[in-house]
Amino acid sequence: MSVFADRIAPASGLVSHLARAARRIGTDALIGRARSLPRSAADLDAAALSALTGRAVSSVSVLDADAGTSSRARLELTGHGVPPTVFVKTAAATMPIRLMGELGNLADTETRFYQQLAPALTDVPRAYGAGFDSWTGRFVIVLEDLAATQCEFPDTLHPITVDQAAQVVEVLAAVHATFWNRLPARRGNGPLGWLYSASEDDVSLLTAPLLRSSTRRLAERTDLPLDRGRFINDHYRAVAALIDAPPHTVMHGDAHPGNLYFRDGRAGLLDWQAVRRGHPSRELAYTLVTSMTTQDRIAVQRDLLDVYRQALAAGGGPEIARDELWDRYRKGALYPYVAALITAGMGGMQEETIALKGLDRALEALADLETVALLEKAL
Repeated sequence: MSVFADRIAPASGLVSHLARAARRIGTDALIGRARSLPRSAADLDAAALSALTGRAVSSVSVLDADAGTSSRARLELTGHGVPPTVFVKTAAATMPIRLMGELGNLADTETRFYQQLAPALTDVPRAYGAGFDSWTGRFVIVLEDLAATQCEFPDTLHPITVDQAAQVVEVLAAVHATFWNRLPARRGNGPLGWLYSASEDDVSLLTAPLLRSSTRRLAERTDLPLDRGRFINDHYRAVAALIDAPPHTVMHGDAHPGNLYFRDGRAGLLDWQAVRRGHPSRELAYTLVTSMTTQDRIAVQRDLLDVYRQALAAGGGPEIARDELWDRYRKGALYPYVAALITAGMGGMQEETIALKGLDRALEALADLETVALLEKAL
């Protein structure tokens, strides 16, 4: 690989990405209130929601609200042909979280997902309207209020069962099969050219430093075996490129248990902020490692991969060889480790007990799947 491709181009992309983030946040501070897109749930009056949803909304009231990588609220509506309640996502309230969201392209990505990809999928929340302001980075997404329905929402401290895991891999297979062979060969080409793999991300140059700093911080306050991931910390860009080798399809990108729901005997996927292109093994490893107890995962993961393979082929995707998927799945356990380590190390994105439990499971997976040894051999 040339010096330009290995160092100069990624560094240039990172600088451009950081400049765009700073420009959007600065523009928002200067003229954001003059822009037409509502800035928060409190600004979503009947006229704004009517414009976003294309429905005649008469009144709006906030039922409850919380915040994370975005600000979220449940709204009660009245009007002609409107749902009684909706779930709304808007930009994060604090500057650090907004900056993190800009670096991850979270708002633009999720808005594009609901506008361009969601109509082809089932088992995702229904979208009533979405808008993104490319000048300020502000966004609004109006969704079905799942909390008003009979849904079950797991989290890392309440792992999913084996039967639920089978439902999840079938949903992932449906997503992957829907977009198989629909992506352009190269990023930037065609209507889905905005999708990129995790290793192609302009900010991936920051991942290795974040891994090392997170390891140092956590070593001071936990007794987790963090040394298991040292090789990954030291060779992140090289091993990430291995994981992201094609063929590619569209992936949810962040299908941990907090982004799952179960309704009427079926699984569904929430929070499409991190949609990426990539090989299915990366997503499968991330989801099964973070969502199941280690004991359950070890007992049934190969069977679940078979369920996935069959569902992928039945949905119009390819027939992936069993041993090939298993090998790539074992290497793909890099992904839950990286995500969990940075989440726990940075703090503020999840409750600490949840973040540390996710990291504990990821470290266990590195060991029982022998991920590091496979990556060392493949480099």
